Amino acid sequence: MNYKPAIYLKKGDRVRILCTARSASESDLTPAKNLLESWGLRVSYGKTIGKKEHQFGGTKEERLADFQQAIDDSEVKAIWIARGGYGTVQLIDTIDFSAFAKAEPKIIIGYSDVTLIHGKLQSQGFTSVHSFMPLELAQKPETSVESLRKTLFGESQTIIIENSYLVPHQVIKAPVVGGNLSILYSMLGSDTFPEMENQILFIEDIDEYLYHIERMMYSLKRAGKLTKLKALLVGGMTGMNDHDIPFGKNATKIIRSMTQEYDYPVIFNFPAGHITDHRTLQLGGEMTIEILLKTIKFTP
Repeated sequence: MNYKPAIYLKKGDRVRILCTARSASESDLTPAKNLLESWGLRVSYGKTIGKKEHQFGGTKEERLADFQQAIDDSEVKAIWIARGGYGTVQLIDTIDFSAFAKAEPKIIIGYSDVTLIHGKLQSQGFTSVHSFMPLELAQKPETSVESLRKTLFGESQTIIIENSYLVPHQVIKAPVVGGNLSILYSMLGSDTFPEMENQILFIEDIDEYLYHIERMMYSLKRAGKLTKLKALLVGGMTGMNDHDIPFGKNATKIIRSMTQEYDYPVIFNFPAGHITDHRTLQLGGEMTIEILLKTIKFTP
């Protein structure tokens, strides 16, 4: 897959915050609005902000219309999804992304449930931004916030983690795809599933039973999605659940056992996902991974 070049924001650009899944109030989003404005950006809210239809930020029709309007508005340069949960799948097959092909693409920001949108864009050769949601801002350290800012404005950044599992020395350069494992699993067989061959696959998840993690990894494997990766990058596997009779393996052991036959590196503890210090990834963007004896360095 050849991805179109990533686009970046500049001061004065407009950012729209809206809901594609669960609801969010305007008052809860004030810190995120203030942050973006401190970066010199202009912020507006979608019509879904403040709406509530059960757990959703408005009806399916309202959420679809709100997102479509933002996609089609040439003044809006980035869309930051207010929160995740469940609901984006109700919209994904009806959203018209033709504006991306006709004009300069927009930056779509979010993660978890937003993996559906990321996958759709990646399958069409567009980049997008995997980052925390506006409602999470109060819990995010400066490292997370600064990572988002640098990604949005196209500034260089390097992430370094410990080489805890003694991955052999090598240098890898390839685009990053993926997102939430549960959402990727749900996308198998659809046209929103991104190309995996010769890519760095990133996965993360939260609040899943351990046997579900193995089931999902088996499904990706049986579908041939794990065969020709350049690397597998594992972020937070947060709040995993088990039964009274233990499954016998944690998420790390499950993923290691499911990928041990492959010759690409499997790297754990990448700081992204449902964790406090969530660093931002440019999905579809090329990343260089330099694996050294004691550390692993990631440079977008």
